[in-house]
Formats: sequence, C-alpha cells, structure tokens
Amino acid sequence: MKYVLVTGGVVSGLGKGVTASSIGLILKACGLRVTSIKIGSFFLPFPHFHRCNAYLCVLVLIAEAEPLLEAFCHNPYLNSDAGTMSPIEHGEVYVLDDGGEAVIDKERRGDYLGKTVQVVPHITDAIQEWIERAAAIPVDGKDGPADVCVIELGGTIGDIESMPFIEALGQFSHRVGHGNFCLIHVSLVPVLSVVGEQKTKPTQHSVRGLRSLGLSPDILACRSTTELDETIKEKLSSFCHVQRDNIITLYDVSNIWRVPLLLRDQKAHEAILKVLNLNCENRVPALVDWTARADLSDRLTDTVRIALVGKYTVLSDSYLSVLKALLHASVAFHRKLCVDWVPACDLEDATLQENPDSYKKAWKLLKGADAILVPGGFGDRGVEGKILAAKYARENLVPYLGICLGMQTAVIEFARSVLGLKNANSTEFDPNTKNPCVIFMPEGSKTHMGGTMRLGSRRTYFQCTSSKSTKLYGNVSFVDERHRHRYEVNPDMVPQLEDAGLSFTGKDESGCRMEIVELHSHPYFIAVQFHPEFKSRPGKPSPLFSGLVAAACGQLDALLKKGSSRTCRLSSNGSSPIKPHFYENATTLTNGALVDGIYCNGNGLHA
Repeated sequence: MKYVLVTGGVVSGLGKGVTASSIGLILKACGLRVTSIKIGSFFLPFPHFHRCNAYLCVLVLIAEAEPLLEAFCHNPYLNSDAGTMSPIEHGEVYVLDDGGEAVIDKERRGDYLGKTVQVVPHITDAIQEWIERAAAIPVDGKDGPADVCVIELGGTIGDIESMPFIEALGQFSHRVGHGNFCLIHVSLVPVLSVVGEQKTKPTQHSVRGLRSLGLSPDILACRSTTELDETIKEKLSSFCHVQRDNIITLYDVSNIWRVPLLLRDQKAHEAILKVLNLNCENRVPALVDWTARADLSDRLTDTVRIALVGKYTVLSDSYLSVLKALLHASVAFHRKLCVDWVPACDLEDATLQENPDSYKKAWKLLKGADAILVPGGFGDRGVEGKILAAKYARENLVPYLGICLGMQTAVIEFARSVLGLKNANSTEFDPNTKNPCVIFMPEGSKTHMGGTMRLGSRRTYFQCTSSKSTKLYGNVSFVDERHRHRYEVNPDMVPQLEDAGLSFTGKDESGCRMEIVELHSHPYFIAVQFHPEFKSRPGKPSPLFSGLVAAACGQLDALLKKGSSRTCRLSSNGSSPIKPHFYENATTLTNGALVDGIYCNGNGLHA
C-alpha cells in the first residue's frame, strides 16, 4: 500500500479537499486503484473514529474508507452524528454509508491494564492502526486493497487540535518507509495588490512549521490567483527544500472541475508516482470525459433557477452537497445553475410585519424560480416558511424536491391544506399537537441529542412501478441511500393522507417507515426522508436531483421514459426481509449504476 498525505498551511479554506480529490482522480485515471481517508480535528466531548471522504468534525476519526475519486468536487463537512453542532458555524454535516462511530475502547476493555492512557503512544498508535485498517478496505468492488490511499489532514499546520494526528502521521511515514509515503503540502502564495508581487514568505513559514513537527513535503501545491512565476518557484525550491519540478501551481480556474486538469498539465501525477516508486499502465491520465464535462460547464448559457429554501442560507457551505448535486444534474441537462437563496424565515407572516423588504424579496425569488428545493434542518426556526414553500409549489405546480425536513414539512402542509387539519404539526415543533403528522422515532432517545439519530445507508423499497421516483432510479426494486434524522412521518396518519392523494411510494423493509412521498397529480412533487445529495457524483447525478432539474427544464417526460423502459420485481408491501433484489440483464444507466439490478450510484452494495 502506498500513501499520499495532503496537508494545508497558512490559512484554512485553500482547497485541500479539492486537491486531495483531484489527486485521487488523476491517479485513478492512470489505472491505479485508489481509496481515501479524511482526518479532521474538531473536538467533541467524546473522541470518535469515523470513515470519511470529506471533513470530519470530531477529535479522533477514521473508520472504513470512502472513495473520494469521482466525488472530487464534494468537500463538505462530515460526521456520523454531529449532535447539536450548528451548520452555520461548521458547514454541512456529511453522512456516510455505515453511519457508525467507534471510540477508543481498548481502555474500557482493560487492554492497557490500568496504565494511564496517553496521547503518545496510545492515541497515536490507535490513529495509525485505523489508517491501515481503513486503507485496506476495498471500495471499488474488487478483491484486495487499493494501490494508493489518499489521506487528507483537516485544519491548518500549527493548529493545536491536529497535533496528535501530525505526530501519528510522522511516525506512520517512518514506519511505512521511504517510497511508500508522499506528502503534498497545500499552501498560499498571496499577491499583494499594492505591489502586485507573489509573496513566498507565508509558504516558507508553513513548511518550516511542518518540518518542526517531523514531516517534510515532497510536493508543494501552491494556491494563488495566477500561475507562479519561474523565479518564485526557484525561490520556494531553495527555501523549502522541494525539487522545482515538484512545485505545482493551483491558480484560480473557471470551475473546480478543471483542478485535476491543472495537476495533469503540470505532471503532478508523474511527481507522485516517482516519489512512491510506482509504475502504472497509463502514464498519462485518461481524462477525456472529465475534460469534456469541464468544457461543457464553461460553455453553458441557458439557465435553470432553483429556489433553495433553507434555514442556514447565510453560509452556503451548510448545503454544499445539495449545491453540488444540483450542479451535477444541471450540467447533465446542459443548463447553467442559478441558485436563489431564500431564507425560510423571510417567507413567514412575521417577517412581513418586521421587515417587509425581506419578505417581498424572498417571495419574489420563490415565485421566479423554475423549481423549489427544501433541504433538511433541525429546530422550529423557519419551519413555517418551509411549509409555505411546499404549499406554493403544490398549488402552483412548481417542481418540488423536499429532503429530510423538507419531506416532513410537505406532509404537514398537505395535512393542513388538503385534510383541513389546521393544527397538524411535528412533535418536534409542537409536542402537544392533536394531529401529529411527524413523530419522534420509537427507538430514539428523548434525553440525549447526540449519537441518537438514524444514520447511514438504509434500504428503501419502492411500492409501485408507476411512480416517478421508481422510474428515475431505473425501475429497481429498492435503493440504498443515506439517512440522518430523529423524526419520521406518523404511520398512523398514512392511510388518511393517501386517501387524500398523497402517495408514499417508498418505505423501509418493515413497511412502517415512510421514505418517499409523491403527488401523482403534480408535474414533479417528490420528497424523501433520506439525503440523496450525498451520493451524487460528477457524471452520475442523483436521480432525484436529475428529475428536479429535468422538470424545471421541461425534459422530465423524456427522462422518465428512459427509466420506465426497465422493469423489475417489487416487494408487495415493503415488508420483505433485507436481501438482494435482482433485475435480469441489468446494465449501466446514465444516472447511476445498476449492478445485478441494484442501484448503487458509486457506493457499495448492501446484502
């Protein structure tokens, strides 16, 4: 196993995640099998290990590896269960397939025989063990470990939170030996507007700090507004002790899908292969399709406007995966994405009294959109605004996609407006409501907010072949998607809702937990309890996001015909035990992957 470690210096937000993902992409394009690990360094009360392909918001993390590869433009925050963390402070909480977490439980088992548990060697040894275990897990459906594991270290060199990881990785690089470990340091080379000169001192100090911690970079990836001058490269090479050919410029580009092309054009893959003593079948990365997609993205002129009605619109990173999923679908339908940020609170009547201008602006954006998307969230702030957005979309036949809380608010709105249950609500927002459309999951804890969610990949069984969601997923019998929630649609109200025209077209294996809801009389009104955005990829957009954009562009019928050309066996009531369902003569679909009739969309299958 070979390892590539990506670190960052000077400031946060330089693009370590994009860089690490791009490295994974070009190495894969060279014919290598690649996996990835992301290590983050935020502190929560209990240290956890997590598997990752993006940013982790805990102290000690890493479990099974998740492939960065085709998800290179995905770099959201990640955690198995962030509890009550604020998306406005930390950005998006990213959910993985396993949804699990494991603590350092050796001490609790008594493995240390009463010794004091120390950062060195106990914590650092545990980190190294988890890295090796995670890296060895196959992620591409093939037997045996990958050729290369790309490790992204979150935070900035010098942060006190990352010290245990730096120490562990220093020991790890020594342990695996020269030729098996390549360190790529992403740093900033700013250009001062006063003098117009690229400044190397920040990078020099960052590399010096890295060396003082026991790690020396093999490759420098320098972020700058423009390409580095040759004299600047020479200076960095001299002061940072890095070969000049191993200094890469990551300058500003028209879209981030061009970052892998930057690395390829500067022969970054050759530098990495040389450091790792690797030979591969393709010395030149095969990125024809990727290049075409990047070029297409730059040429798009026809727009599609999506109103995103959210609670955390002050920070776009709170919905980063949603944005990327919309981008993937928009490019697939040759549309330039325009997202109108609509604060859910501004749609409410209270805002009309307090801030009429914000109220009018929010409604103008909502009414001017080609489609409406209501993503997840927690707490009662802005919920009435999300309900109003669902009502507007339903009554005015505007394409609508609700995710997690967006599904729950759609159900509440339907109960209020169609069933006439004016006080219908979720017990999350009104514990004493007489018509609880959404209830706390029976197995959840009402006293502990953290670590009590229904998390990770869960199976949803389609209930009929005629639903739009079934056709979008290629008429498979079930789909595995990721979840993160504590509340669910009240199953006792389902018959009443369905009699009024709301169809629950996807359920869990018990048939009692509602996963997908649709309005058949509406051009496109779909809401789901899971988070389809987490499995969307460039070139493989999420089927539900594809459906939303297609409906907004007037291309939904053609898309559904493509999906309805396939048939499969469905469970009669979704109550079948979890087992593989197959579709005969399955082939690859444009909106995902069918492997033996199971829709997997870039992630492992579940039996």
